[in-house]
Amino acid sequence: MDFDRVLEKCGNFGRFQFVILILYGYTNILSSLHYFSQTLITFTPEHWCSHDDLMGLSAEELRSIYSNVSHSSCTLLSEVINGTGVASEEETCQDWIFERENGYESLTTELKWVCDKSHQPAVGQSFFFLGSVVGTISFGFLSDHIGRLPAMLMASLSGATGDFITSFVHTLPWFAFSRFVSGLSTDTMYYLMYILVFEYLSPKRRTFGLNIILAVFYCFGLVTSPWIAMWIGNWRRYLWLASLPALGVLTYPLLICESAQWLLTKKKYDQAVACLKKVAKFNGRQVEDSVFDEFVKHYREKMNEESKLNKQTDTFLGMFKSPRLRRFTTTLLVKSVIITLSYDVINRNMEGLGSSPFKLFSLTSSVYLPAGFTILLLQNKIGRKGMACGALLVGAIITAATGFLIAVLDPNENAVLLALMVGLGRFGTTVSYDAEIQYAAEIIPTSVRGQAVSNIHVVGLASSSLAFYVIYLAQYYKPLPSIFISVLMFLGAILCLTLPETLHKKLPETLADGERFAMNESCLYFPCFHKRRESLTKHEDPKSEP
Repeated sequence: MDFDRVLEKCGNFGRFQFVILILYGYTNILSSLHYFSQTLITFTPEHWCSHDDLMGLSAEELRSIYSNVSHSSCTLLSEVINGTGVASEEETCQDWIFERENGYESLTTELKWVCDKSHQPAVGQSFFFLGSVVGTISFGFLSDHIGRLPAMLMASLSGATGDFITSFVHTLPWFAFSRFVSGLSTDTMYYLMYILVFEYLSPKRRTFGLNIILAVFYCFGLVTSPWIAMWIGNWRRYLWLASLPALGVLTYPLLICESAQWLLTKKKYDQAVACLKKVAKFNGRQVEDSVFDEFVKHYREKMNEESKLNKQTDTFLGMFKSPRLRRFTTTLLVKSVIITLSYDVINRNMEGLGSSPFKLFSLTSSVYLPAGFTILLLQNKIGRKGMACGALLVGAIITAATGFLIAVLDPNENAVLLALMVGLGRFGTTVSYDAEIQYAAEIIPTSVRGQAVSNIHVVGLASSSLAFYVIYLAQYYKPLPSIFISVLMFLGAILCLTLPETLHKKLPETLADGERFAMNESCLYFPCFHKRRESLTKHEDPKSEP
C-alpha cells in the first residue's frame, strides 16, 4: 500500500489540508513583503541639486529651470536668471531636492545615496542576490537532511532578521551585510512551504489548492505593500512591518507536522506513521493499525530492493547519472533561467512609463489573481506541459507587443495604455512562473525534491543578476529588452516539449522511479488532445463499445 492510498484513507483534502493551505497563504504574504522590499526601500524619486533660489518651487518649475542643464539631478546651479538655471563650473552638489512620492522617505533620499553614491544601493542588491544563492543552496540541502519544516522556519526567520537589521543601518558595509542576511530566505521560505503542502495534498486538488492560495495571498501582499510603504512614509518602519510578522511561523510546528513522504525516503517509518495518524485524527478519520503495518511493510520491501540494486543514497547529482533524468534536469535548469530572468525584468522595470512606480507596481500586481485562476481552469485540462508551453508562448507575444508600444508611444500621454500592457506582461510571466513551480516539483523524485528544487531556483536566481543589464539594453534601442525577453520565452516554450507530462500519473519517489517515469512518451503528447483522439476512435470503432 503506497503513500497516496494511505493518505487518501487519512484524508487528503480535509481539515488538516485546510490549515496547511492557510499557513501556506500566510507564508506567501510574508514572501511577497520580503521579496519586493528591496525595490521599495531603494526607490529613487526624481531629484535636483539644491540651491537657495529653488526653495519652495514646484516640480514643474524645477523641471523648467533645469530644462537646459544636462544631468540635472547632479548638476549644481550657480544662479537662476529669468527662470533658467546656470550650471556651476567648479562646485559640486552636496544636497538635493527630492520629489517624494506622497512624502515617502526611502533609503536613497534619507542617506542621499544619489549621483556619485548612486552605486551604493546597487551594492546592497548584489549582496542580497549573493545571500539568496547561499540561502537557497543551504536551506535546500537542509530540507532533505533535517526536514522541510525546520528548514522553512530557519529560512523565514533569517530573512526577517536581515530586514530588521537593515532598518537600523546608516553605512554601506552594514547595509551590504544586512541585505546578505535578508537574501538568505529569498524564495526559500516560499518554495519549502510549497513542497510541504504539495506532499500532503490530493493530486486532484493540488492545482486548485496551490495556485488559488498563491494567487490570492501573494497578490494581496504585492498590491498592498506599496500603499503600506507610502502610508507609513518611511523605509525603516516599513521593514519593521515586513519583518515582525515572520515570528508567526514559530507556531507552525504546533499546527502541522513534517512531510511523511520525506520521512519515508529517510527510512523513518515510525515518524511517518505518527504524522499520518495526526493527519487522520485532525481530519476525523478512523484508520486501522493494519493499514499502517501494510504501508510500512510495503516501503521496507521497496527500499530493501532498491538498496540491493543501488548502494548509493539518492542525491541531486545522481539525477545527472542516468540519461532521461539528466535531460529532464538540464531542461528544468535552463527553463528556470529563462522564466526567472523574464519575471524579474518585467516586474522591476516600472520607471519612466508615465505613472507613479509605486501605484503602477501595485495596480499591475493585481494580475496575480487572474493568473492563478487561469492556471486553475486550464492546467488540469490541457496538462502541465501544455500549460507551461502555452504560458511561455503567449507571454512571449505579449512582451514583444509591449516593447513595441513602449518604443513608439509617448509615456506621459499614454500612461494608461502602457500600464495595461505592463500588466499583461506581468500576467504572462506570472502564469509561466507559477506553472513552472508545480511542474518541476512533480517531475523531480521525492527523495531529492527539496534539494533539486532549491538548486533549480539557485540557477534561476543567478540569472536575476543579469536583469539590470537586460533593462540597460534600452539605452541602445528602447524595445530591445522586450525583444530579448520575448525570444527567451519562445525558446522556453520549445524546451517544454522535451519534458514528460505529469497529469494523472503516479509521481516518482526515487531516482529509479524518475528514470522510468513516462517512458516512451512522445514529446508532442498532450492529455487534452490524447483524450479527444481516444474518444473519436472509440466512437468510430463499434467494437470498442462496451
